Amino acid sequence: MTQIDHQVHSLHPDVSGSRVFKFIAFLYGIAAYLVFFVTIVYAIGFVMGLVVPKTIDTGTDTPTAEAVIINLLLMTLFAVQHSVMARQRFKAWWTRFVPKPVERSTYVLFASLSLLLLFWQWRPLPSVIWDVADPDLAVTLVTLSFAGWVLVFISTFIINHFELFGLHQVTNHLVGKEAAPPRFKTPLLYKFVRHPIYLGFIIAFWAAPTMTAGHLLFAAVTTAYIFVGIALEEHDLVDLFGDEYRQYKQRVSMLIPWRRSV
Repeated sequence: MTQIDHQVHSLHPDVSGSRVFKFIAFLYGIAAYLVFFVTIVYAIGFVMGLVVPKTIDTGTDTPTAEAVIINLLLMTLFAVQHSVMARQRFKAWWTRFVPKPVERSTYVLFASLSLLLLFWQWRPLPSVIWDVADPDLAVTLVTLSFAGWVLVFISTFIINHFELFGLHQVTNHLVGKEAAPPRFKTPLLYKFVRHPIYLGFIIAFWAAPTMTAGHLLFAAVTTAYIFVGIALEEHDLVDLFGDEYRQYKQRVSMLIPWRRSV
């Protein structure tokens, strides 16, 4: 999920299509959103080891080197898809083939499918790095991890959850409504950190009472990818908003609330 798409109304629905196409595009957007919703709910269970049939610490027993390679390839596939399809240059090319109203929904669908593939093919690395014996501290870490997921969801709704995941675009297209022009804004949590969604993911991934080698690999690689993603997104935001975003970077910390930006 990218910051530039969180804060920028960049897609303008094409109102020249037929009514049938608009309705099909609307249904497609709903379907893509439902796939995303199932994926993100499964992701919570996958990372926290709750309810779902296959978690980050369960699955096919595989030799360590093979498991690491497979897991790295799965995470790389997601990272490449997620970053490349979010870039404005790719969008300009991609929307020559995919109608603009469903471009965001298609992006969300592809990202969800790549995550589902990761969950399906992930190989556990069960060696324990740390295991918190104190039950109170263990509950605190689980609660903190859950709070990270809550932060992710709250942050998306603050900036327009349904636009972020494509429903806003296909709904506008259905009713023939033009999207608002790009406008830089920093509501609520965005006044304290520039990337509260990414902060939520980092908390959710690292706050684990039992940290296995597989979980550590997942947390470390995804955290590294978050910093790469931030660099790419902020480059795009500076190109779009210029000094307005540069001043925001100087004023507000990247991830740690109330820490001076550098």
